Amino acid sequence: MSGPCSYDRPRRIRRGAALTLFLTGVLAAGAATGTWDQAGDVAEPAARSRPATGAVADRASVERAAAQATADGKSGAQAAADVVSRSGDRWSAVYTPGEFEDFQAQLGGTYVGVGLWVRQQGGGRITVSRVQPGGPAARAGIAVGDRLDAVDGRPAQGRPVTETVARLRGDGPEGSGAAAGTPVRLDLRRGARQWSVTLRRTRLHTQNVTVHRPAGGGPTRIKITAFAKGTGAAVRRAVRTADPREGLLLDLRGNTGGLVTEAVATASVFLDGGLVATYDVHGSQRALYAEGTGDTRTPLVVLVDGGTMSAAELLSGALQDRGRAVVVGSPTFGKGSIQMPSELPGGSVAELTVGHYRTPAGRAVDGAGITPDLIVEDHAEKRARTVLSGLGTGT
Repeated sequence: MSGPCSYDRPRRIRRGAALTLFLTGVLAAGAATGTWDQAGDVAEPAARSRPATGAVADRASVERAAAQATADGKSGAQAAADVVSRSGDRWSAVYTPGEFEDFQAQLGGTYVGVGLWVRQQGGGRITVSRVQPGGPAARAGIAVGDRLDAVDGRPAQGRPVTETVARLRGDGPEGSGAAAGTPVRLDLRRGARQWSVTLRRTRLHTQNVTVHRPAGGGPTRIKITAFAKGTGAAVRRAVRTADPREGLLLDLRGNTGGLVTEAVATASVFLDGGLVATYDVHGSQRALYAEGTGDTRTPLVVLVDGGTMSAAELLSGALQDRGRAVVVGSPTFGKGSIQMPSELPGGSVAELTVGHYRTPAGRAVDGAGITPDLIVEDHAEKRARTVLSGLGTGT
């Protein structure tokens, strides 16, 4: 295997064909992990929580459980998920064939849903953490912070967040989501107000890179919410059209990760070749390198927070270690483990932890995260702009 190529959604499953820095988010659809945060109608991890380290699901045990269940006429995916859950490996996950195909599709930039991201908070409450502009949820007036009490009449509080997500998506027995046009009823709460609304799922396109260029001048802000297919190319286009004299803000706050190949492609936008990260797979050491075509002159500040995870931590750690950017914000999540997919008996797919990655300076990310050069809890973007103004110009 030449290096981590993450999930390109439309690609078919091949045993051991891809290596992913699997993040609970735009990536992690976790019946086993208990956190789900994909491109939409999914859950996000708590921003301040830290991953447990050390627990790893045993591949042989997972495969045996799936094979035995399949032979007995039972669900191989459920049996495998039970083994993963008992192992305590929070980053490994098991998918039905339909779930995995949908997961791959989302990493390609499209999904069927209502355009909600949800998060489980204290007391088991499910709250809305993001709303996709223009989606059914946004058109219905649903906002960040709203509490989701029930989906199609089934209570959400106290239940695994993956169950709520599955109901939002209308998952069938094989994990495939409902078709566009199907209805879903949500019971919501905002302060003292309680209401219900019926939405119709639609095919949505994720916008993982947004660019803001101030009309009156100032630094270009590039916000990356996840590393899906095409992210690196979109960032490169944004940098080419930015004014190098004003500098760049690369906003990775709340970025739950994504395709490793796209994180490396984004690093290549700002680096003139060289090391991006090292990683191990069952003890075998590998390395990731940037292409030698990046902009190394334009002043760059990277914004991070406790929701910056996995591939986003790989990118921010690389730019920090290589002296290419000043990192501003709060310490990142600390997800630096690597998961590899393999097909199980019965057709389900297991994503199991096989190793960990380190920054170019050799720093371990798993359980530790990236510590910003300037730690700022409040008004981080304002402080970042101040820092950027003192870095000089790119001319």
